[in-house]
Amino acid sequence: MSESIEHVKAWLLSLQDRICAALENADGEARFREDEWERAAGGGGRTRVIENGRVFEQGGVNFSHVFGNELPPAASRARPELAGRPFQALGVSLVIHPENPHVPTSHANVRYFEASKDGEEPVWWFGGGFDLTPYYPVVEDVVHWHQVAKDVCWPYGEDVHDHYKQWCDEYFYNRHREECRGVGGLFFDDLNEWGFERCFGFWKGVGDGYLDAYLPIVERRKDTPWTEAQRDFQLYRRGRYVEFNLVYDRGTLFGLQSGGRTESILMSLPPKVAFRYDWRPEPGTPEAELTDWFLVPRNWLALG
Repeated sequence: MSESIEHVKAWLLSLQDRICAALENADGEARFREDEWERAAGGGGRTRVIENGRVFEQGGVNFSHVFGNELPPAASRARPELAGRPFQALGVSLVIHPENPHVPTSHANVRYFEASKDGEEPVWWFGGGFDLTPYYPVVEDVVHWHQVAKDVCWPYGEDVHDHYKQWCDEYFYNRHREECRGVGGLFFDDLNEWGFERCFGFWKGVGDGYLDAYLPIVERRKDTPWTEAQRDFQLYRRGRYVEFNLVYDRGTLFGLQSGGRTESILMSLPPKVAFRYDWRPEPGTPEAELTDWFLVPRNWLALG
């Protein structure tokens, strides 16, 4: 392993440990179970899953380090000249699905790639971000989420937050539904223009920022009473989450294209979901407000 990959791997394993410990503490009952796996073509990972907790119905925090002789198409879309080269890919990816409809689903991912060619320096880049998918949103919570995102970006340039926020809004978008998956956050890929150490520092800030953004929302909403009707709506909206992950998500596509462990790749899907034919909420209800107002890209910090 190169020295850069050793540093990245050590930090990712530490991040996985810290996030799992913090989420267990927030849940108060459930614990993550760990499943180590190996990939036949090279590499492996450490999957951790939490289920049936007091707060978290299901979630996964996964570490993987895979390598091979041909970089899959999902990872070389923006760099077609690297297609087919030997590669190494490391990352931590997580999705958390709470049971209470008032606690949003959250997702975060930080990943690092190197693609090599005999006689040349490896080409490396970072990617990642975090985004929030509420079902009964509260403006205070959404503003907090975006404020943490901006604070992470601020030391790296005045335009960084706006650029990566817009990228997130555009990426987590169900084009066939013409609606956003959630209320956004940050998303970036192919980052290497600042030099390794500065890119590494920003990337680590994004990974650390996830807990700062999510835990205060969990603490504020996890004891909010909910009804069966609200739970039904949550399950219906989870269907949109499934649609995005199976149709558009590059992480899911990369995992499947690279021969990753299917159980770990698809742990992002919620344990319970409901699909209804052409169902629409009544106008003026909180359920209608979700799609009419919250799932529309906007300057959330102007509302704070």
